[in-house]
Formats: sequence, C-alpha cells, structure tokens
Amino acid sequence: MELGFHLPIFDIDGGTGAIAGELARVGAAAEEVGATWLSFMDHYFQIAPTGLPAESNMLEGYTTLGYLAAHTSRVELGLLVTGVTYRHPGLLAKIVTTLDVLSGGRAVLGLGAAWFDREHHGLGVPFPPLAERFERLEEALRICAQMWDPADNGPFDGKYYHLAETLCSPQPIHRPKVLIGGSGEKKTLRLVAQYGDACNLFATAPEDVAHKLDVLRRHCAAADRDYNTIRITVLANNPRPTPDTRDEFVRAMADYAKLGVHTVIVTPTTGAPAAWIEGMGPAVRQLAELG
Repeated sequence: MELGFHLPIFDIDGGTGAIAGELARVGAAAEEVGATWLSFMDHYFQIAPTGLPAESNMLEGYTTLGYLAAHTSRVELGLLVTGVTYRHPGLLAKIVTTLDVLSGGRAVLGLGAAWFDREHHGLGVPFPPLAERFERLEEALRICAQMWDPADNGPFDGKYYHLAETLCSPQPIHRPKVLIGGSGEKKTLRLVAQYGDACNLFATAPEDVAHKLDVLRRHCAAADRDYNTIRITVLANNPRPTPDTRDEFVRAMADYAKLGVHTVIVTPTTGAPAAWIEGMGPAVRQLAELG
C-alpha cells in the first residue's frame, strides 16, 4: 500500500507571504518520505468539512499544481477532484496536458461532478442540477479521452459541449490517468468502470469500502472492463491520522490493504504541513509492508 498527501488548507504559519515557500517544502518533504501522490482541492472558497470558514485562504488548484511541478520530480500531481462545472472540458484537457508536459509526465486528472453551491453562486459559475452535472461529467470524460487521442482531432458534438476540433498539441508525455472521485453506486462507480483508471473512496469503514468495491466489480462486469486495471484509492479521515497516531493509523489500514486498496491519502491540516508530512514519513515503509 502506498501513501499520498492531500492539502486542503492554505492558512500557513507566517501568513500569505509564507505560502509559496511552505508549498515548496511540502513538495520536497513528500518526495523525501517516498509518497507517491500529492494533491489539492478544486475549490474557490474554503469548505466546511475542514472546520474553517469560507473566508479562509484557498488557492486555485491547477496554478498551484503548476508551481509544485517545478518543486518536485517524482510524485504524481492532481486535484482531488476537479469540479466538472469550473472549466470547459476542452480547456481542462489542455490545462492537464500542460501540467503533464511541464512535470515530465506526472499529471493525473481527478474529476467529479462538483457540489459546493456557495462558491458557484458567489463567483457566478453556473450550478446546474445534479443529474445534469453527471451528464456533463460523462461528456467531459469523453472529451478528454478524445483530446488525448493524437489520431482523432475531429469534432465532439454532445448534449452540453460542442467542439469543432479536439486538437491538443503537444500531446501529454504520458496520457494522464483519470481518477473519478465519489462513491455513488448508480452513477459515479459506473463512470469509473467505463472511463476511469482509478477511483477515490472515503475510508469510513472497511465494510463500507468492501461494499463499494463489490458495486464497482458489478459495473466492471457490465461494461466488460477488467476490475483489476482500476487503481483503488481511499481518503483516510475517519479519524484523521496525525504523526502522533501514525502507528494506530497503519494498523487500521491493514484491513483496507486486504481489500486491495492501492493508495491511502491523508490530509495535513496544520499551518506547517511540510513538518506534518515529515512526521508521517515512517508510515510509507510501514504501509508498504502491508502489501
């Protein structure tokens, strides 16, 4: 089992002027400890689950990943996850391609249906009903796949998106893996089976994840997809681990490793995330021993 880090908080010790330097240290720390994943949220306002008000610091996700691309050399980079409503899919494919080229082939496209209505309304971003957002998500997945097919620069004519050309030059160094976030059994996990290279679930309890994976297997069977080609990732926030509870966290992850979970992602929520990551570092070796 591998370890990844996800940073949801930008209220950094030292204030706004200290953010850039701390994020550079985060990238160095993540690679020094052997993490395989580094991500940020795709939000414009801070979200309530962090325990912070909406007015707290929040950086634009892909600009931040571009900065981290220059301060890392090995770790995969992505958003957990991109909101489909925030960027036109053709532009999104170009943004992720740019990240992939500038990072040397380390970009991952995390994508989901979006949910935070306040930031949509606050910044004037259309927020269609949930059913439409899922339809847009599926079209976005198809558009990105076409944009990353160098043999197909033709049009895309969907219900919501219409592209006269899907020209994307340069192509990514490595076609970005597609991680679809969410655990909805009827729609989200079906999209994982049809279009995803990875899924991301909440590590609420081993039995909950086992059930979701069984649902995913059924969707894979219906789509004639090999379940074993999908990378299983979980976000571990129940309870949220800390360096002080690291050993307890690793023991808890053993049950998820038995389910075939490949990567567990944890979230530093302090004002000094680089030091937090360093404190979690020994968990990389401990998790690897779980299989």
